[in-house]
Amino acid sequence: MGDAFKNAGLLLAPVLTIFLGFVCIYGNHVLINCSKELGRRRKMRQYPTFPDTMEWSFQTGPKCFQRFSHTIRFLVSLFNIMAQLGFCSVYFVFISSTLHTILKRHGYLVDVHILMAIILIPMVSTAMVRNLKFLVPFSVLANILTGAGVCLTMYISMHDLPPITSRNAVGSISTIPLFFGTVIYCFEGIGLVLPLQSEMKNPDKFGSRFGVLNVGMTIVGCALLWVGFVGYLKYGEDVAGSLTLNLPKNSLFSEVVQLTIAIGLLFSYALQFHVAVTFVWPDYNRKYGPFKHPVLAECGIRLGMALITFVAAEVVPKLGLFISLLGSVSSTALALVFPPLCDLALHWDTS
Repeated sequence: MGDAFKNAGLLLAPVLTIFLGFVCIYGNHVLINCSKELGRRRKMRQYPTFPDTMEWSFQTGPKCFQRFSHTIRFLVSLFNIMAQLGFCSVYFVFISSTLHTILKRHGYLVDVHILMAIILIPMVSTAMVRNLKFLVPFSVLANILTGAGVCLTMYISMHDLPPITSRNAVGSISTIPLFFGTVIYCFEGIGLVLPLQSEMKNPDKFGSRFGVLNVGMTIVGCALLWVGFVGYLKYGEDVAGSLTLNLPKNSLFSEVVQLTIAIGLLFSYALQFHVAVTFVWPDYNRKYGPFKHPVLAECGIRLGMALITFVAAEVVPKLGLFISLLGSVSSTALALVFPPLCDLALHWDTS
């Protein structure tokens, strides 16, 4: 977010961040309402999934929508897979960049690409975990480590801040798209909205005024504003794709903070990866199965997908550009394009 604020300016970036946050939250509510309406019409006990919601909405719409019902389902699944695997690729870039910075301080010049190849081993190992309940301890540990690392990073960054006038108030027109892609990437989580809602004891409260969605996204938005504003104000044009890469050099405390977040993201990889697998494996198994050894077949799919995230990270090893790329492609489609199309098709006759 510090890099995003650099692209938009210290004055313009908060305004645009709040605006995009409201748009993303509204898109989530649109999707929830469409899913709820389709569940009511089909007398379902659970909310339809994101792909089901899009496909069934198009089927109820005019002929110009109906002919693309199967296509929209495919696109929703594709962009969800791209988004989740993209997050995993960002973890590769972040962890390798962090290790590269730390090793460089100690006189060891190891190429970032080689470090990615080294961390591929633990990444693939965690990706082989098939049962979601076994990922819960990893998720809890990842949240603790990442949260602690972020707080410590901000604690270090908030010391000796320069005056606000020392930074650009408004960024260049040519860099605003990079800001847009980064912020959408940070806010986008629409692929998890319906699954989370379905797992709640009282699903209807998920999208209420003070429900999990609004409260959670508000907390996320405040955190993004805080990190982005302080990051750009502190480090200016030298701000990196992650503030941890700007922490003071030759400081043991800085290295501990960087390693804490890196380890946290290492454990987060498996959970993000699992979401992508839930989109790929069922359709693959239904189309090419049943397999004689289904466990081996699923592990093969998982290995192939893990290698895809590794190759993507190797191709785009710049953290800031990678995040903007993901935000501008997959996150934009999922958060800003699909929900309005879903609502338009579903309520075509009543609008």
